[in-house]
Amino acid sequence: MVKNVLGTALQTCCTNPLTGFYRDGKCNTGPDDLGKHTICVQLTDEFLKHQASIGNDLITPRKEYGFPGLKAGDHWCVCIERWKESYDAGIIGAARLEATHEKALEVVTMEMLLRSASLKSTRAN
Repeated sequence: MVKNVLGTALQTCCTNPLTGFYRDGKCNTGPDDLGKHTICVQLTDEFLKHQASIGNDLITPRKEYGFPGLKAGDHWCVCIERWKESYDAGIIGAARLEATHEKALEVVTMEMLLRSASLKSTRAN
């Protein structure tokens, strides 16, 4: 069983648009996933703009790769190192812990993930 950071079965991050390194809707990873697309993030305009500023343009559609371009409110499996760059800059993308692969903990701490997940619930209110 593939596990999430909570130690339970990895849940689906998003199927519309279809995310994941393997485009299976989950933040699965393996030896060929050099970017480590392990964290499921609920995107905001601020997060998307910051990602673009550090070279990770998730906004612009890339038809040649079947990539639709993303907008605020979408969920996406983001490269954990890129997520951490935004986090360290104070731009925290809200993680969905149940859909974040346990391998994310090789790069970030559970405290960081819990902090980001709590932002999701405060944004929803």
